[in-house]
Amino acid sequence: MAENTTLNASIRAGIGKGAARAARREKLVPGIVYGGGEEPTPININFNELFKMLKAGGFLSTLLTLKIDGKEQRVICRGVQRDVVKDLPLHVDFLRLSSKSRINLMIPVKFLNEETSVGLKQGGTLVVVRNEVELKVTAGDIPDHLEVDLAEAEIGDTIHMSSITLPKGTRPMITDRDFVIANIGASKTVDLDDEEEDIVEAEEGATEEGATEE
Repeated sequence: MAENTTLNASIRAGIGKGAARAARREKLVPGIVYGGGEEPTPININFNELFKMLKAGGFLSTLLTLKIDGKEQRVICRGVQRDVVKDLPLHVDFLRLSSKSRINLMIPVKFLNEETSVGLKQGGTLVVVRNEVELKVTAGDIPDHLEVDLAEAEIGDTIHMSSITLPKGTRPMITDRDFVIANIGASKTVDLDDEEEDIVEAEEGATEEGATEE
């Protein structure tokens, strides 16, 4: 299960532009929580707390525990309205989730056993194509990360999405191809050594031919 990020909020007494402006004067960001078979709930969020999370990145794809006046609800952000000049948050929309809700999330990829990888020990280089993958997941069964075991990976090997084990009911959003996650490429040092050997062999061959002609 992916670790949730907790965000504190409070019920907003009024609705409309007047209440929203009043909230912003108090260093709060107005928002709304909807879905889950319940009535929409207007809320206020501390500006600094929200701004810090937005700066961290990935906010729209992060599973959140929204604590509204002490009551916890699992949500995901579905939109942030920003000031067009200052790019500061003005309003936030959250969608309520149940354990059975299906959502899209970006899940990070973790590479295991790099230190014992056959290809990497031979001088190969890990070339990461995707360090995270967008998955369709069930809110009650979200993986912390996807794992790629590099122990037996050799130079020239390519790791595709199909080689990663996913939780039941989880699938990648890209379904029309078996896309690449990473590969083990030959290092530049190895390539240069090979080129140098070819040059030396060519030069030796030319010398031998010249000696024969004389």
